[in-house]
Amino acid sequence: MSAKNSPKKKPVVRKFRLTRIFDAPRSLVFAAWTEPKHLKRWSAPHGFTIPESEGELRPGGAWRACMCPPDGTTLWLSGVYREIIKDELLVFTHAWEDDQGRRDHETIVTVRFADHDGKTKVTLEQSGFDSDGSTEGHKGGWSQCLERLEGVLAELRAGKKSRARQGK
Repeated sequence: MSAKNSPKKKPVVRKFRLTRIFDAPRSLVFAAWTEPKHLKRWSAPHGFTIPESEGELRPGGAWRACMCPPDGTTLWLSGVYREIIKDELLVFTHAWEDDQGRRDHETIVTVRFADHDGKTKVTLEQSGFDSDGSTEGHKGGWSQCLERLEGVLAELRAGKKSRARQGK
């Protein structure tokens, strides 16, 4: 069989999708994804912190953050916002940086926000991984982030209710 007639191999598409339902209005969930004061509280796996974070929330705007695991090392990541529809959609690139600030392999993160029986359904998809290990590692990391987000949203909702009761 000649190379011309041989079947073409399909490229491997490495991605994952996570879906969660949050007991919070869509506007609050979107704010938690886009406001630095909230992002720093949940956008890292359990035990990690985000001591530095900056970004320009607009299509074409860059973002960058420092993530620290419990051992105190620093892990930098960055990207660019590609699409933003308030309370509905975030699309951004994501890449880890080396010690000299050079970006590694880039992936695409798409986050959709939808109403769901008085709650908010979040669907997160990350695609374009260069290995199965990286795909699974990010899936696990995002799963922990979403667990932390649930706690932050509960605190934000409780705070809003408390302020409402006090007439503030």
